[in-house]
Amino acid sequence: MARRAVTMTTAAFTTTAALLLTACGGGDESSPEDIKGAGGGSPSASASSSTPPGVDRPVVKLPSSFQLTFEGWTSGDAQEQAVLNDAKEELRAGYAAIIANDPDSEAVSFYDTDSGRTQSKKWIKSYTDKNVTVIGKLPVFDPKVTLLEDGTTASLGYCTDESEARTEHRKTGKVEGNPPEMDPEVYYLVTLRKSSQGVWQNASVRSERGKCAK
Repeated sequence: MARRAVTMTTAAFTTTAALLLTACGGGDESSPEDIKGAGGGSPSASASSSTPPGVDRPVVKLPSSFQLTFEGWTSGDAQEQAVLNDAKEELRAGYAAIIANDPDSEAVSFYDTDSGRTQSKKWIKSYTDKNVTVIGKLPVFDPKVTLLEDGTTASLGYCTDESEARTEHRKTGKVEGNPPEMDPEVYYLVTLRKSSQGVWQNASVRSERGKCAK
């Protein structure tokens, strides 16, 4: 489910970790069996106060069968909050694309740079090519934003817990989760670039299972 498994690099999510939640990463790629974050549909996002007016963000909707929750994704700093807002919608858009069976999702493209989009599409297709979707619950927590001095680049680290995330085959209904011996927590490190419109887009993602603070 993992978007990316151990070290992923490129757009929104590089590799699929163990079940289906691992969304980003910059190392290896996993199969849809890896768990990652989720999304469904088109992204709907709330613009931050630092976002220029007139930017129409896509609306992302996730079905009740997949609960993607974000814990602690708030900051008193407006720039950091803007990064968190857009990164959250990118992740939601990615899962929405998997659920909608849409690797060419326009919502994902909106929140990715060109290189990031290539990475995200590969991750989404690791599910759609196998005709599986994602279900269950995926908490996304402990976000940490670092803004670079250039003002247009940021890094974001966060963790996911795939304990209750699953993949489901669209035709057979077969449900699978990560093996019991696999660590359900995956750490992600995302690089984001600020577009000319003021949107923070995923440029690359790395992930490593078992690297979250206990």
